[in-house]
Amino acid sequence: MAPQLYPRYPPELTQSQSDYLLSNIKDWSIAHGLAVRPSTSFVPGGQDSTGALATTAPVTLFPSLFPRACFVEALSIQTAYNELYAAIAQDERWLQGIVEELLEIDDFIAELWKIHLKVKEEGYVQVCLSVFRRDIAKYDKQQSLGLFRSDYMVHVDPLDTLAMPVIKQVEFNTIASSFGGLSSQVAKLHKYLFSIDAYPSSSTNIIDPSKLPESRSIPSMARGLALAHLAYGSSRAGLPFCVLFVVQEPERNVFDQRHLEYALLSTEGIRSFRLPFHRILSDTRLDKNRTLIYTPPHALEKSYEVTVLYFRAGYSPSEYTNQSDWDGRLHLERSAAIKCPSILTHLAGSKKVQQVLATPHSPHLKRFVPDEHKASRVQQTFAPIYPLDKSQAGNEARKLATDPDTAVRYVLKPQREGGGNNVYRKAIPDFLKAQPESHWPAHILMEMIEPPALTNAIFRNGEVQSGGVIGELGVYGVCLWRNGENGSPGEILQNYEAGYLLRTKGDQSEEGGVAAGFGAVDSCCLVDV
Repeated sequence: MAPQLYPRYPPELTQSQSDYLLSNIKDWSIAHGLAVRPSTSFVPGGQDSTGALATTAPVTLFPSLFPRACFVEALSIQTAYNELYAAIAQDERWLQGIVEELLEIDDFIAELWKIHLKVKEEGYVQVCLSVFRRDIAKYDKQQSLGLFRSDYMVHVDPLDTLAMPVIKQVEFNTIASSFGGLSSQVAKLHKYLFSIDAYPSSSTNIIDPSKLPESRSIPSMARGLALAHLAYGSSRAGLPFCVLFVVQEPERNVFDQRHLEYALLSTEGIRSFRLPFHRILSDTRLDKNRTLIYTPPHALEKSYEVTVLYFRAGYSPSEYTNQSDWDGRLHLERSAAIKCPSILTHLAGSKKVQQVLATPHSPHLKRFVPDEHKASRVQQTFAPIYPLDKSQAGNEARKLATDPDTAVRYVLKPQREGGGNNVYRKAIPDFLKAQPESHWPAHILMEMIEPPALTNAIFRNGEVQSGGVIGELGVYGVCLWRNGENGSPGEILQNYEAGYLLRTKGDQSEEGGVAAGFGAVDSCCLVDV
């Protein structure tokens, strides 16, 4: 049973109060872009052929209670995590040792690594900031942008009745860190509902605007893209500049992305375009200097020089349906555009890297974070994670994972982004039995985080679901860096925390991805516990 930490919450509503609350949630959400494209199962005829429909994004009726100290710590430690993963992405030799363990058992990781090797052999394209001249240069001078997100859950030790809540990391996302757009709207929604008395007066001792921190994820992330755009330097192709969003098509979560596109134009004055992943080779080309040129299909008479590639696609094996998709990813990686993320930064976000850092007594963290105080703070957010290889730690983890009595304390994770890929608790032994043992190392075994008991109500697909919930706090980070010479440490050009996301799911759901159909976007109501 989850430990009790919070006061009784949320307040009960009469039918008229519920109707008033829901009516305002629906209208405010659509009016402010807190929306998604509807699922085909909710559209007459099974598809929105016009692309004109939108529906309220899955959202909580009330802001969820969250320990203030945990919230502050998660935000304050983000710059340390940014530095950590920027350093990992620059350490090709160390990453190679990680990746080589997976090449024979994970085709997706192997193909990404092949792209890196091909571009390294040819030579990465360097943007020289000092003279704004682009040259073919060594790989170790590459510039990269990270729009990261570190995800946490509140953990309370169920065996220690005096234990204070702490944050434990679920995962670190280096590619397609989504919901910056929607997350920036949810606290505004909840504050609006408070201002129009949509919450009963009995809740005002808990729900208070001063306790509802807004997320500035969109202006912060737009600034990150703009800083990379400026770092690109001057044009060699004599064309106007643009940023390319590499996207999935169709995309239900399009409004989340549009918020960032619109902010990039309105606040930074930078034009951006959406490039469907399967149209990379059709709509872009490289000139002799590997400048990336984009020609919009709707305006073939005008082309643009691409400064930054922002990937909101390409993170799942299912997106690579044929060789041309892999050729397209290679094509972009060869270009002079600054990538968000580069192939190596993408690989740095694999679960295997997280496991190597978080395995108890691992020496690897100090390699990248030499500052002992900073490393200690990062270490304290790790939940125990183990490999499933033939090492001593791996053999012990195999015993834990295959024994039904101990497997209930763990989650099995593959090297994948996005929701719906994990195997939980009692399902782990049977899952592993169905897999060849040679494939087990493609997964990591992570000790389950035990969040405190919490209740809320979620509005999804026109229905309200109330009951026990679990929240997952994601903290965004922006990091722009330039690799060092000959393996030496590079230079961090920009590094800052960039807002937050709270995703909430029913406590009977193991997965939390909103786009994957499991969770809802939420905001924090900070409490002192």
